[in-house]
Amino acid sequence: MPIIRQGGLFGVQDLFDMEPPQRFKAIFSTLDLAPILHMISKKSLYGAPTELHYEAMLYSLAARIIERIPTVKDLWRRLQHDLIFRMECGFLFSDPIPSEASYSRLIQKISETTILERVQDTFLFQAIQEGFVEDEVVAIDVTHFKSRDHGQAQEKKSKPAPKKRGRKSKAKKGADEKRKQEEESQKSLYEKTIAAQLDVSLEELCSQVPLQPQWGIKKNSEGKNIFWYGYKAHLAVGTKSQSILRAMMSSGNMNDGKAAIPLLKGIQSILPHRVRYALMDAGDDYLPIYQQIHRMNAQAIMAYNKRNERKINGLDEHFAPTCVREHSYRYDSYDKKYTTLKYVRPKECRDCPLAHDSLCQKVYKMKVDADLRKYTAPARGTQAWEKLYDQRTAVERVNAYVKQFFQLNNVRYRTGKKAKVHFDWVMLIYNASKLAVDRIRKAFNESIAAA
Repeated sequence: MPIIRQGGLFGVQDLFDMEPPQRFKAIFSTLDLAPILHMISKKSLYGAPTELHYEAMLYSLAARIIERIPTVKDLWRRLQHDLIFRMECGFLFSDPIPSEASYSRLIQKISETTILERVQDTFLFQAIQEGFVEDEVVAIDVTHFKSRDHGQAQEKKSKPAPKKRGRKSKAKKGADEKRKQEEESQKSLYEKTIAAQLDVSLEELCSQVPLQPQWGIKKNSEGKNIFWYGYKAHLAVGTKSQSILRAMMSSGNMNDGKAAIPLLKGIQSILPHRVRYALMDAGDDYLPIYQQIHRMNAQAIMAYNKRNERKINGLDEHFAPTCVREHSYRYDSYDKKYTTLKYVRPKECRDCPLAHDSLCQKVYKMKVDADLRKYTAPARGTQAWEKLYDQRTAVERVNAYVKQFFQLNNVRYRTGKKAKVHFDWVMLIYNASKLAVDRIRKAFNESIAAA
C-alpha cells in the first residue's frame, strides 16, 4: 500500500509558536518598507544629518505588534535591555536607542500621509502574483475597538417645542423645504444617504471618512445594547485565503452600511473581474449596496432585514413564488444572459388535483433586476445560498485574530489620525504574517513532494 503524503497545515498560531528570531525573519522578509523610508527620510542635502535608524524603528514597531508589547515605553525598555531583540529589529550595536519622543514624531509624520494604505495595496498585489490570494468570495463585517480616552457624557437635549396643529401655509412650507435643501447640501459625504456614494470616486470616499472617536452602540448576541467610545474597523476578507483585501477605520457612531461601498470599490480596484460573491449581514441590507455589487457583476449573499414589511401574497418567506395551495416553487437555475431565476413546480404538485389546471403554472422566471434585495443567484433559502453565507465566519475569525493577537484593541493615541496609523499597521502586520505562513507552508509542501 503506497504512503500518502499529506500537505502541511502550518498556520498563524504555529508561526507565533516559533522562536522570536525565526518568527521575525519570516515576517520581516515579507515587508517592503522602502516607500515609507522614502517618505520620512531627509529630502535635502543641507542641514544636520539624520541620526535615527528609521528602518530599524519601523521594524521595532512591527515587533511591538508581534510580541504584544503594550506601549512604546515598554518597547524602549525591551530595546534597552535585550540585546538580541535589538539586533533582530535591525539596530546596530553602535546605534542609539530612539526615545519615546522620536517614535512619536515618526508616527506623526506617517499620520499626515496615506503611505500605509499604498503599502498595503502593493503588498496585496505581491500576494496575488505569488498565487496566495485567489478569492472569488469576499466577506465584509465590522467590529469595534475602544479609544484610549474615555468619552464625556453627552448633554441631555431639551425637548423641542410642540408643533402647531393644522396645515402649513405655502410660504412656510416653501421656507422649510429651502432650509432642508441647504442643510442637506452642507452635510458631509458620510452624513448623506448611502446612495450618494455610488457615483463618488474611491479617493474621495477614503479622504472623507470620519476618524475622531465617538460613542457607538450595537446589540450583542443576547439582544442587549452595548456602548463604547472609540472606533469601528470595517474589514473585507477573502474567505479562501483569509487575507484582508480591504480595511477601513471610522468613528464609532458611523452606520455600518456606509462603509460597504468604499470597501467594495477598493476591492474592485485590486481584484477586477474576480469577485463573484459578496457576503454581508443584515446591517448592510441597503439597496445602494446591492446596486454597487451588481455593477461589479457579482452576487450579494446578504441576510434580509424586513424593516416591518408585510408578507407579499404569492411569495413565501424567501420570495419564491407559491402555488394556489401555497406550496413554494423550487429554485432550478440562473440565466446569466437574461439575469433571471428559474423556479419549477414544487414536489407536492405531483399528486395535486390542480396540476393540470390553468391556475397551476409549471415554471416561474423572476428578473433579478426587478428587486435586487429580494432576488440573487443562488436564490434565497436554498442550500447553495446557505452554504455560501456560512463562509462569512472567515471575516469574524479575522476580527478575533486582529483584536486578540495583533493588538487592535490596544490603541495608545488620542487623535483619530494616529489611531488610524495603529489600525493600518495592525492590518499590514496581519497580512505579512499570513503571507509568511503561506510561504512556509508552500516550501514545506514542495520539500515533501520532492522527497
